[in-house]
Amino acid sequence: MPEVIIDTVTMGKIKREPPTTIVSNWCKMMSKPEVSITYEPFKKIVIMEKTFFNTPEDIARFTSVIAGGKLAGLYWVEGVVFLYFPLPASTAVVAKDLLENSKVYWTFVGYSLMPKYAQTIETKERMIVPVVDISNDPVLSNVALWLKEQKR
Repeated sequence: MPEVIIDTVTMGKIKREPPTTIVSNWCKMMSKPEVSITYEPFKKIVIMEKTFFNTPEDIARFTSVIAGGKLAGLYWVEGVVFLYFPLPASTAVVAKDLLENSKVYWTFVGYSLMPKYAQTIETKERMIVPVVDISNDPVLSNVALWLKEQKR
């Protein structure tokens, strides 16, 4: 069987190579992408409005109502169940604060104390709201601890 040779063009020069060399070179390029990854958590979260709910069922009811019948969930960490609404970085001022100062704005945070984690909260109206345990998130853990201190 005759040997297969493929012409490749690199930087304007034609090079004749067997297909195995091309595949090998491609695999090397794909296995070591030149991407730098950096973790830079927010340095400041500005909460513009916060509401304490007396029970987890109250915040679950609120979540169901504002979601308009669509599925919506809550976050749980450090004995606090909560939800938040971030201000989108769609304006120049907010985007600049985010990029230059690692600062974000949350327009609303609703929260309640819930000492033990549960996957769902069911209200007396039979609304079932999922709850996500985010204990591994250091930023949201700090938010939960701060909310605990506020209590109301």
